[in-house]
Amino acid sequence: MTDNLEKKWRQCLDFIRDNIGETRYEAWFSKTRAVAQDESSVTLEVPSMFFRQQYEAHYLKLIHAALKKAYGRPMQIYYVFQVVSGASDSRVVLSEPHHSPAASAKGTQPIESVVRGNSAPAKPMDPQLNPIYNFENYCTGHSNILAVTIAKTIAEKPRNNDFNPFFLYGDVGIGKTHLIQAIGIRIKEKDPNSRVLYTTARQFQHLYQQAVLSKSVPKFINWFMLCDVLLLDDLQEIAGKPGTSDALFPIFNHLHQSGKQLVFTCDRPPMELDGISDRLIDRFKWGLTERLPRPDESLRRQILSFKARKNGLDFPEEVLDFIATNAVNSIREIEGVVMGILNRSITLNAPITLDLARDVMKNTIHIAEKKPVNFEMLVEATADYFKLNPDTLFSKKRMRDINDARQVLMYLAHKHTGLSSTVIGRKLNRQHGTVLYGISAIKERLDVVPEVTQAVQTIESSLM
Repeated sequence: MTDNLEKKWRQCLDFIRDNIGETRYEAWFSKTRAVAQDESSVTLEVPSMFFRQQYEAHYLKLIHAALKKAYGRPMQIYYVFQVVSGASDSRVVLSEPHHSPAASAKGTQPIESVVRGNSAPAKPMDPQLNPIYNFENYCTGHSNILAVTIAKTIAEKPRNNDFNPFFLYGDVGIGKTHLIQAIGIRIKEKDPNSRVLYTTARQFQHLYQQAVLSKSVPKFINWFMLCDVLLLDDLQEIAGKPGTSDALFPIFNHLHQSGKQLVFTCDRPPMELDGISDRLIDRFKWGLTERLPRPDESLRRQILSFKARKNGLDFPEEVLDFIATNAVNSIREIEGVVMGILNRSITLNAPITLDLARDVMKNTIHIAEKKPVNFEMLVEATADYFKLNPDTLFSKKRMRDINDARQVLMYLAHKHTGLSSTVIGRKLNRQHGTVLYGISAIKERLDVVPEVTQAVQTIESSLM
């Protein structure tokens, strides 16, 4: 079986190479293997999700043609890849986009069946969850720890927590969808029979419109009432659509009164939603409303490292620093930069350098020119933040607040001015070893002690 699989795949690769040339073949297919087959499908192991996306965008017809030539019949494609490179426990299997395994799984009830009136409660519900959006792939830092902790609490105890409904809001592209799907995935892992449903407000609106046209609104509402957990994404999409919000109202009431979990995401808090009835907005406030902030620099760096590892990349420190400093708007922005660098590096067969990263980012991200920072500027900004007289930073006083401010100054001077620890010590009337200790102390406390993180970030923001 294995020999036949390898033989067939070699035939496919020869066909692909003849059609796209050696250079593109080496870049996109040399690391892909066929690892399983049956009568109607072949499973391909690819280096990362990015390769699957490139195949679907540019090479899908060619791969199908190669498979048909080798097998003598059309074959469906499944992809296997590790979400985190080198971590076998992060391995996932996905089919082609038009054959979603979840949507076509035997015995599940797709959400589209709502408007057809197929609402038999005995049939499992297709949760509409993306397996990649789990907690293991969600980076946690100081800026988002509260939202993640709440989400995990809900996932562990969906019928016994104080966060119902959970209303999560924040800017576009910062991880709200990932986080609420992670709740659903964890619940399904713990209880596969739990009727979990993820849907967007836009899809909810579309299904409601179909139900109106087919005169099946009661069936539509009753079907959603079968959920144990309802995850409704991008709630702002139903603003100004009174019929849709009126349909959501009895669904909310029934699920909440039955002890079923409700989770909503939105781009704004409930009190800022216009075009939704007051009675529904009032219900959104029954549980917990939490803002998911934009990731701070530390979390951006963590996300960037994770996304790079996931795609088998090794970013130099200076590249990590450059991207984390400039890609500040969203996680999607960071993902786009990583994909752009990966694509450029593979296409050009070039190493990942600061110049390559800068070239990728120049057309997508506004890169602000940094103002030159000198030691005197840092002294003034540090003293201002800690509400101290700048002269006290140079004194022999060792009170706790002065010592903390002095260590922050040492760290910032080392990071931003290029001065050696010896020169920094000389300026502060301190020994070289004292400066090294101060820098190390701040590094160790930076992502652990909120007060230190806040001080460093605020001072840096005031100067950059």
